[in-house]
Amino acid sequence: MNNRGPETPSVAHRIFTFEETKNDTHESLSVSIPEVLDAQYGMYVWPSAVVLAQYIWTRRTEVKDKTVLELGAGVSLPGVLASRCGAKVILSDDANAPACVQNCRRSCEANDLSDVLTLPLTWGEISPQLLELPPLHLILASDVFYEPRDFEDILVTVAFLLRKNPNAQFWVTYQERSADWSIEALLHKWKLACINVDLETFEANKSELAGSNLPGSHTIQMMIMTLKTNKDT
Repeated sequence: MNNRGPETPSVAHRIFTFEETKNDTHESLSVSIPEVLDAQYGMYVWPSAVVLAQYIWTRRTEVKDKTVLELGAGVSLPGVLASRCGAKVILSDDANAPACVQNCRRSCEANDLSDVLTLPLTWGEISPQLLELPPLHLILASDVFYEPRDFEDILVTVAFLLRKNPNAQFWVTYQERSADWSIEALLHKWKLACINVDLETFEANKSELAGSNLPGSHTIQMMIMTLKTNKDT
């Protein structure tokens, strides 16, 4: 008879180091991200997350003291980096996937971040957790545009948050996997404006970032979304 409880997942810590040299001044910041190696979890750092983290690093003075929410955080590299850069961060993941929410906490513990809130938040649902969020300056997400069936739920949540926080921005990166999908119609439906950010402008147009071999050969796009104004119509 096996009396063992649930097995602890196998975890490996991966270090990402962000650096900048300017005017003979060198700055660097390292974060430790625990990746869950068990096949059924799939909690790894995806290429899009490193690109978004690089953007946060290059905008770290703007991010400092801002209130930031990461959606679908998973291993939470962008949110953890934002916190290390002085932001007030909330990490969230699917309420139906408690292991993902637990991994957000694991990433906080790995970086001694005791003041980061983690909560369950399911895209497309106007839940008590969503309604109780504090005023936000930034919303982050990487590689959430993965399954087309989720696209509208994501944008419903983003649109709701931007209407509550009309001066906020949604920073999102995604990996190009198919030329057949587009969110243009959904952006129009939910009255969201979107600009593409050239990776070269924040030195992310490389095959290796932050001391890792990511994003590798993958094609990553970055967008900034805001509420559509009269000027955008």
